[in-house]
Amino acid sequence: MMNNLEKYRSLLNDEVQGLFLTSRYSRMYAAEFDISEGYAIVGKDGARYFTDSRYIESAEKNLKGFEVYDFQGDLFGCLNQAISDLKISCLGFEENYLTVGEFNLFSNKLQAEFKPMQKEINAFRACKEPWEIDRMIKAQEITDRAFAEVCTRIHEGMSEKELAAELIYCLYKNGGEGLSFDPIVVSGPNTSMPHGVPGDRKLQKGDFITMDFGVIYQGYCSDMTRTVALGYATDEMKKVYDTVLRAQLAGIAASHAGATGREVDGAARDVIREAGYGQYFGHSYGHSLGLEIHEAPNCTPKNENPIPLHAVCSAEPGIYIPDLFGVRIEDVVIFEENGCKNITHSPKELIIL
Repeated sequence: MMNNLEKYRSLLNDEVQGLFLTSRYSRMYAAEFDISEGYAIVGKDGARYFTDSRYIESAEKNLKGFEVYDFQGDLFGCLNQAISDLKISCLGFEENYLTVGEFNLFSNKLQAEFKPMQKEINAFRACKEPWEIDRMIKAQEITDRAFAEVCTRIHEGMSEKELAAELIYCLYKNGGEGLSFDPIVVSGPNTSMPHGVPGDRKLQKGDFITMDFGVIYQGYCSDMTRTVALGYATDEMKKVYDTVLRAQLAGIAASHAGATGREVDGAARDVIREAGYGQYFGHSYGHSLGLEIHEAPNCTPKNENPIPLHAVCSAEPGIYIPDLFGVRIEDVVIFEENGCKNITHSPKELIIL
């Protein structure tokens, strides 16, 4: 079995003799350890990692398969030395992570041609290794614990911002090392906005409250959404919630390695459409996640490619009725040969606080 550095080396050939890794995500994937700042060059016969004095000790102790260099203010000189030593004339680079200014600077200063290879570099991350899955399971466990705790803190009269602050506290308290993204915490009519921003609105009895959140654990993301009701829920609220839950369960049932993203999305979307709410489900069923909160492949109507074995994807259908309310329920699942493994364990029946 190839390690991650060897996977990247498999992209090298007579045309492209090296990879220039500039994103934190690809550098971490290659080294299997996170150094927040630096650059890496991977060649057929060697790999070099360049950082500065703030990170050099940690890099020397923890980076697998890399020679570590402190570039000491001469980054381009160090990079060009590596290009020469590793006999590189063309570098595959991450075009999604360089600004135009950075690309112009590097392509002018470095003594190699540049070839965009983001798609090829990212492709390996679609299938998670066992150690990656272990980290993601741990991250999901943290979100589960945080959700259980934050539900004890929700009360009438607190603002969305105050609830978001409590949620963030619970995420860190329960073991989160960072946030996967800024949490979405919305209430009442604001829940009809899938990516609404927490505001000053006060929670009221009869509100739906939607919380979408995740943490980073050892570099890997979790993601989870739960919609709860405060005080009571109307019959219409219960009907919409039940529809979303049935849609999610249908999508999960259709999830297995080899199923296309379109098939999985369609299984959930059919439930919502048949219940009469099709126009209120605008986004896709789910996305992959890992080192980043949004990765490929995705469970969307446009993805007709099969989802690979050990892909990790969200399962998050929703219904959003403008100016009234919205519901989203989100778990994270691992695609396996004969189904999928759900690694989110918080209850999904409607919780009324």
